[in-house]
Amino acid sequence: MQRTHCLKVRRVRSFVTAFLSMSLGLVAPVFATEVPIIVNPDGKLTYIGASVGDGNWDNWAVGINDKGQVVGYPNIGDAYADSYITGPAGVGNSYLGTLGGNYNFAGGVNNTGQVVGASTLTLSGTGSDPYHAYITGPNGVGMKDLGTLGGDSSSASTINDAGRVAGSSTVADGSTHAFITGPNGVGMTDLGMLSRGYITDINAAGQVVGYSETGNGLSRAFISGPNGVGRTDLGSLGGNSTVATAVNDAGQVAGYSSLTDGSTHAFLTGPNGVGMTDLGALGGNSTFASAINDAGQVVGHSGLDYGSSHAFITGPNGVGMTDLQPLLAPHGVFSSHAVGINNLGQVIVNTSLVPEPSSYVLMLAGLGLLIGYMSRCRPIA
Repeated sequence: MQRTHCLKVRRVRSFVTAFLSMSLGLVAPVFATEVPIIVNPDGKLTYIGASVGDGNWDNWAVGINDKGQVVGYPNIGDAYADSYITGPAGVGNSYLGTLGGNYNFAGGVNNTGQVVGASTLTLSGTGSDPYHAYITGPNGVGMKDLGTLGGDSSSASTINDAGRVAGSSTVADGSTHAFITGPNGVGMTDLGMLSRGYITDINAAGQVVGYSETGNGLSRAFISGPNGVGRTDLGSLGGNSTVATAVNDAGQVAGYSSLTDGSTHAFLTGPNGVGMTDLGALGGNSTFASAINDAGQVVGHSGLDYGSSHAFITGPNGVGMTDLQPLLAPHGVFSSHAVGINNLGQVIVNTSLVPEPSSYVLMLAGLGLLIGYMSRCRPIA
């Protein structure tokens, strides 16, 4: 039985076919750069952190405040990840540090620049260690450990302008409960058990929104009363599953829901979570709302039939849906997800950029060597 020292030809051919398919745009291009971009109301774009071709780490934004300060974290597969906050209008950035560990993931920011999130406590080289919720001072300066509800770990996902923080924490028996704090993160009040769910946002009155799983992978969106008291199911757009992602100071809730036909659409409720309006889609069969401002403008992304996602923004009170991709595509963006909007109408969008031509030259050169290597291989007999 004759063998060569080459790779199995069939596997190499499969790889080459997949590579060419991706490079020719049949699916998302490989080695894309992930860059957050502020889309300003006048259509001008502001790149956050990494800009095209500068060699910085990819990064993800998670929110924006009314000053245009953006928070996020690098998208790196390394043993250390720190979150950042930019200056006003997305200019510059400062890293926040950690609570002593390797990892810090920001969850939200308020209009004074206080950032909340979760950080590991020890330098272990992994992200699986216990983590605690934290709050910073204005403009991301300093970091305070918020502790837990008696368990090992906690995570803060949102903060309002009074510095009231909401999130989740394990308790002594290992189950996960929601919590809310007082102003500036003082104290931690147990809001009850979350069945594999999450708190996603808080407004000025302390109303929190989120979702809990009900079994079989389904979830139900909810809104609380002021100060996190009580919990009201928001209903759905006809399907079995809903997720609430954001709430404004009027109590209008944005999120997404399954429909009777199995598709998923973004929704917006009236004040205090009453009623639910289907926001539609851009052309595919799915839309997901991520954030809302006090005018009721909703942002998110819509999945299109050919596999790409386009960021969108609505008008006040969710009226109309505008595709932001035409503003982004001329700058090399092939996929986009809007994750935040402030009261000035600035939208923060996580984008995937097509690799620079020089990157393709290097990749194709390597591919040529691989094809030549493949041609010298004989089939394994």
